[in-house]
Amino acid sequence: MGHELDVRGLSCGLFPPDGFVSVSRDRTARLWAPGGINRGFTEVHCMSGHSNFVSCVCIIPPSDLYPRGLIATGGNDHNICIFTVDSPTPLYVLKGHKNTVCSLSSGKFGTLLSGSWDTTAKVWLNDKCMMTLQGHTAAVWAVKILPEQGLMLTGSADKTIKLWKAGRCERTFTGHEDCVRGLAILSETEFLSCANDASIRRWQVSGECLQVYYGHTNYIYSISVFPQSKDFVTTGEDRTLRIWKQGECAQTIRLPAQSVWCCCVLDNGDIVVGASDGIIRVFTESLERIASADEIQAFENELSQATIDPKTGDLGDINADDLPGREHLKDPGTRDGQTRLIKDGGKVEAYQWSVSEGRWVKIGDVVGSSGATQQTSGRVLYEGKEYDFVFTIDVNESGPSYKLPYNMNDDPWLTAYNFLQKNDLNPMFLDQVAKFIIDNTKGQTLGNTNAEFSDPFTGAGRYVPGSLSGSDAVPAADPFTGAGRYVPGSASNTVASLSVVDPFTGNGAYHSGAAKAENIYFPKKEAVTFDQANPTQILGKLKELNGSVSDEQKLTEDDLILLEKILSITCNSSAETPTAQQLQVLWKAVNWPEDVVFPALDILRLSIRHPRVHENFCSEKDSIQFSSHLLKFLNPKGKQANQLLALRTLCNCFVSQAGQKLMMSQRDTIMSQAIELKLCGNKNIHVALATLTLNYAVCLHKINNIEGKAQCLSVISTIMEVVQDLEAIFRLLVALGTLISDDTNAVQLAKSLGVDSQIKKYASVSEPAKVNECCRFVLNLL
Repeated sequence: MGHELDVRGLSCGLFPPDGFVSVSRDRTARLWAPGGINRGFTEVHCMSGHSNFVSCVCIIPPSDLYPRGLIATGGNDHNICIFTVDSPTPLYVLKGHKNTVCSLSSGKFGTLLSGSWDTTAKVWLNDKCMMTLQGHTAAVWAVKILPEQGLMLTGSADKTIKLWKAGRCERTFTGHEDCVRGLAILSETEFLSCANDASIRRWQVSGECLQVYYGHTNYIYSISVFPQSKDFVTTGEDRTLRIWKQGECAQTIRLPAQSVWCCCVLDNGDIVVGASDGIIRVFTESLERIASADEIQAFENELSQATIDPKTGDLGDINADDLPGREHLKDPGTRDGQTRLIKDGGKVEAYQWSVSEGRWVKIGDVVGSSGATQQTSGRVLYEGKEYDFVFTIDVNESGPSYKLPYNMNDDPWLTAYNFLQKNDLNPMFLDQVAKFIIDNTKGQTLGNTNAEFSDPFTGAGRYVPGSLSGSDAVPAADPFTGAGRYVPGSASNTVASLSVVDPFTGNGAYHSGAAKAENIYFPKKEAVTFDQANPTQILGKLKELNGSVSDEQKLTEDDLILLEKILSITCNSSAETPTAQQLQVLWKAVNWPEDVVFPALDILRLSIRHPRVHENFCSEKDSIQFSSHLLKFLNPKGKQANQLLALRTLCNCFVSQAGQKLMMSQRDTIMSQAIELKLCGNKNIHVALATLTLNYAVCLHKINNIEGKAQCLSVISTIMEVVQDLEAIFRLLVALGTLISDDTNAVQLAKSLGVDSQIKKYASVSEPAKVNECCRFVLNLL
């Protein structure tokens, strides 16, 4: 005992051994060590740092800097506090979520995964947010990092579970019929989930639901697995802790508290349980650690004095007239935890069979109402979130009713304003609604449900809630058909892989078998561009297709001469500068229909390298229009020639500062759209995609933007899974090396994403030699 309000989260501690950490609505976290009175636990210290309820906790494993690990807690103040095991105040605070942080899970290399009512999960490394996992449509109640690096699970009030790999959703699991509240890992390939639908499900990571377990009669809040075992424990809103062995509910332990919020299993197999009465109880199979006879008697007395509300359904449908008398307790039970109801005089009493003691133990009196409908914030669920009150408001007698959720610590005026905005109601009601909230929650404590409420509009009563891989190694199809025709991705852009100093351009005299292994690959300092071309073929194709476009889009002879000139200037390092008229014609051609635009895109790809053209398209005035137009061509259903040339144009935008600024400002949009082309099966597109990633890595290395690096690492990991072309792999390896050079945080993040295991196979590639050499340099950093 120590907490003053509900115990909402528990986690096994690493230090002290066999200890644990608890968090509570009383805004504190407490560290407990074994060895208290009667073999119990003593409070080591109390940690404070949240300005509101604390709802979840996890332990971050030891590191060189913190050999005893760290404690992470999440709260209703939207923050995550990180504590050392011997300090009552936070080491640092993680800010970023926009609502309650309700779940935490730690992984290898210092990574932390958090879930929130704001519908997102976030991945943190040390004191920085690395990535945000977006995809759920309601609160993310449960998160877990799987043993296999890079895999993460999230469970949500939208009834689904999602599997994430390197920050991207790989799979969605459906089956639960209500909010998913808890997750537990069984192995690298299996996990468990529990939900408000009172069921537990066992899943394969591949997507198959292997088994559904039933036993609870109300919401299941928490699930925890026994060490080195597939047996597990669950707790819920039916006042019970249930122990599951070999897929069956082997034991039911009832508690004298309505909401059994959380549980964890210690390394020695003891079960720690936290509940709405603010008390933590530890259950054991060990005779050495069993509580004293007095303590056990006190627990039974507390249990027998509890009142059970039949409306909760915990004991099934009850008809008092049909119940037997006390003589019914003379017959032994058939299994541990079996419940039996008897009528004694005018009272209904509940008993549970204890196999170990061979007797019926009283677990409470069944009453008309326990008054427990609103004892805790979690009892009132609205749209997957917990509230102290959810009022039903009728604006007029014949119109629809509206739900108004409210927490005791909310601002009534802000809540009223948001309510009116959300439901498009007249703002003149603001004072009325705010006064209604204030009047109907005045003096309320979280447990007092006796006051009557009246609707501010109609005066009516209140609402009291009760309770691809996929490339298949397709041979890279040329984006164009016909031999000897203009091909924008042919030999000129495939990089020589033999004996070259610059592994990208093929110049010089680098010999792969050189005696000393010198890292010439990364960190890459300058962007890689696509420069080679055949202007004659490009212009020939442009003139041919000019005959097929509409009259208003057709280029005149003068226009064609202007385009020929701009191509000549930009390809031949001429001292001349492209004119505004030439740039207008180029923009006109780039806006041709999708099926004929590719030669114009190729002229743009070459021209964008020239400072005048670059400034025209990438400067602040026209840059968004320019980038948006290019992004249209990245549609996975579009023409591959356009996809390829748009990617190459984006790569060439990195040649100077204005383009780099534009590309970095649009990084999220460009990367998320470009990565959709990973499944196209065209090796030239894969090389361009890898080059785009590499150019982002070059920029990110210069400014040391860890959030950007996290996104880039995620993209590299995602592309690596499907790309087979070794030139694309090589460029991704250089990008990876560039990102993690001189940055221990980036190294840790790459490890946590499992990138090292992804790239190991390339260390044995014989040709081109640059692939295995670069790979080895990267692995050395990891």
